[in-house]
Amino acid sequence: MQRGLGTDLIAAGGAAVLIAVAAALGVWLLRLGVPLHVDAPPLGAQWLPHTGPGTVPAVLIAVPVILRGPELAARLPWRRLLGAAGLTALAWTMCLALIDGWQRGVAGRLTTRPEYLHDVPRVGDIGAMLRTFAERIVGGSPESWTTHVAGHPPGALLVFVGLDRIGLRGGAPAALLCVLVGSSAVVAVAVALQALGAEATARAALPFGVLFPGAIWIGVSADGLYAGVLAWGVALLAWSSARPRLDAAALAAAGTSGLLLGASLFLSYGLVLAGLLPLAVALAARRVAPLLVAGAGVAAVVAAFAAAGFWWLQGYHQVVIRYYQPGEYGLVRPYSYWVWADLACLAVVLGPAGVAGLRRVFTPGRMAALEGIPHRGWWSLKSPQLGLLCAAAALAVLAADLSGLSKAEVERIWLPFAVWLIPAAGLLPARQSRGWLSAQAVLALLVNHLLLTTW
Repeated sequence: MQRGLGTDLIAAGGAAVLIAVAAALGVWLLRLGVPLHVDAPPLGAQWLPHTGPGTVPAVLIAVPVILRGPELAARLPWRRLLGAAGLTALAWTMCLALIDGWQRGVAGRLTTRPEYLHDVPRVGDIGAMLRTFAERIVGGSPESWTTHVAGHPPGALLVFVGLDRIGLRGGAPAALLCVLVGSSAVVAVAVALQALGAEATARAALPFGVLFPGAIWIGVSADGLYAGVLAWGVALLAWSSARPRLDAAALAAAGTSGLLLGASLFLSYGLVLAGLLPLAVALAARRVAPLLVAGAGVAAVVAAFAAAGFWWLQGYHQVVIRYYQPGEYGLVRPYSYWVWADLACLAVVLGPAGVAGLRRVFTPGRMAALEGIPHRGWWSLKSPQLGLLCAAAALAVLAADLSGLSKAEVERIWLPFAVWLIPAAGLLPARQSRGWLSAQAVLALLVNHLLLTTW
């Protein structure tokens, strides 16, 4: 057997067992009346085998990526490669969404009662909305925000209000924005890795980023949008940190990075944990100055929201109250199930190649011994930069999981972290890439054709 393949298969098989156990136990708990509040545990979905207009195009995209993707990723000029990867990821995400049909899979996703667009007509004066936003988070009154609006800072609602104000009204523009920004995360992650000196790893990882099973939930959920905003914030910081000196271009990139990272804090409370990613970039680049400039940008965004009337910590406190209010899912969903079943959801998002790649990131001593390389560190010797970024994302996921504030629905909620974990698949041997890419595509197509996902 090829070096390391057996252990990779064991890791992927272990993830498959975890998913199967979470599904079987979840069904049993539902039959007992335990309020998991998902219909196809551990995923938020319904069992509904179906096809749609995206079925054939999705297959037609997957096949050439499997057959030629690794080769093209290795030899195309860098900028052309990024453009091709971004467009293909966008097409893959849209086709997966269209398996459910245009209305059900795209245009109607963000228009249901719990979603953001439900509350867009309730926003008249934006200043007044920001000043009173925290007061309307806790449920139980006619003025309370709907579920997703209440569960996030006001930046998320502002995005969709902004679309509405410029004439891009309704579910279709909102959904397309999420898909466009979310699918661009694959390019942002590659830019970050290349800037930090890991271009070979970035190239090897790009086909896996394109056929990312998590694209199912990028198309369409607002968390896909959040993943893209965060990813570009980190990428710009990495680009700035790679400059030989902090010149005007590096300052502009670091400042823009800070604004995007600050904006991400006001898109999702959970993205405060993503602060580990900029720290990983600073460690990988061994540069502090760009991080300080970005930190000033983050502070500027926080100060702007505070001046407008919304204080982040007050909003977070109110969200925790609502999460555990009677009638809310957070109160009744059993932590004892979700604390490990959430990881099964993440395994679906990453796919077998993502799991096997992470095995290589976090057991580098074993891999170094297999490949005859002296072992000098805890991360992968082939790409310490990737090791740091994966460690940061993994620690963020672990903290979110143990907090108890991420019980279920993490297939979308953890997308901003998952896009930094999937590049680990780039550590898999090139000669095995077609097999692993096939497994990724088959998993995504099976999930989307057998289940009607909530997002």
